[in-house]
Amino acid sequence: MVDHVFVIRRHELTDFEWELLAPLIPSAGRGQPRAEGRRVINGMVYKIRTGVSWRDLPERYGPWKTVYTRFRRYAIDGVFTRALQQVQARADAAGDIDWLDQIDSTIVRAHQHAAATGRKGGITGRTNRTITPSANPEDA
Repeated sequence: MVDHVFVIRRHELTDFEWELLAPLIPSAGRGQPRAEGRRVINGMVYKIRTGVSWRDLPERYGPWKTVYTRFRRYAIDGVFTRALQQVQARADAAGDIDWLDQIDSTIVRAHQHAAATGRKGGITGRTNRTITPSANPEDA
């Protein structure tokens, strides 16, 4: 006999996270009943955290196209931005956010041949020159 207990997997929202997020997600309008909101949101979270393609979403999240369509609609409508702002405001009011600024001093160097290779679409026959802010473009 199999016990049908709801199991929270590694890439899914916890009950606490869902309680915070659920009121911020738009409800269904008229028409056909929608797929369960938490399941679809978990599909979005799984896709973002794992990097899997939409078509390869596990079946437990419902049809991939439903998850994709809702993700796209929420992104265009600004649902995610508003949800983030509201969750941040609530956490900030409770003193749960430490607004410490951090600066990253990482340097990424490019190979000397990384630019203007002379291949298809590349720029050829030009020399590199330094442009200073005080240089007058008409004098060049």
